[in-house]
Amino acid sequence: MDIPDLTYRQLKVRAAPQGCSVRELILRGVEAELNGEKRGETKGKVTLPLIKSKRPGWLRLSNKTIHEILLP
Repeated sequence: MDIPDLTYRQLKVRAAPQGCSVRELILRGVEAELNGEKRGETKGKVTLPLIKSKRPGWLRLSNKTIHEILLP
């Protein structure tokens, strides 16, 4: 396989923080492609916190309240 120099350097930069070789990174990408995985695909449904307001369209929250809601 012939990989252009710039692309190879980018692969090395991407592989280093993950503690793997360029070969391992490429194999992961090939396996993901063969398994039909899409980039950025989430594993499950994301649930956002719902905050009820007595006045629809108006909700006054402090940073402390937001922190308490997100990190109970």
